[in-house]
Amino acid sequence: QVQLVESGGGSVQSGGSLRLSCVVSGDTYGSDCMGWFRQAPGKEREGIIALNSTAPITYAGDLKGRFTISRDNAKNTLYLQMNSLKPEDTAMYYCAARDAWWCPRIARHYPYWGQGTQVTVSS
Repeated sequence: QVQLVESGGGSVQSGGSLRLSCVVSGDTYGSDCMGWFRQAPGKEREGIIALNSTAPITYAGDLKGRFTISRDNAKNTLYLQMNSLKPEDTAMYYCAARDAWWCPRIARHYPYWGQGTQVTVSS
């Protein structure tokens, strides 16, 4: 089993930055691929960026250059650095993990989830 706990969300103005953290505990070998998802009210949960042992994968084109994913294995922590935030980035953000190298964008492929952290960007 893998446990994930996110933190770092909050309210910022457009153009601001936030860094989300996701602490991994339990069977960390079950987190070969880790990703960040977000879900806005009334919308489906979407994969935005993921990381395996090879390279980061950015699924949403408009996030390139603004969002960066990284992982500190010594701290068992996954990060999401978000810069130049826009109101449309407002959502609940979740980290997720799966025990396979391949990082799909679809949420149902991930068995492990955190509780989410809210990000609100005002104009």
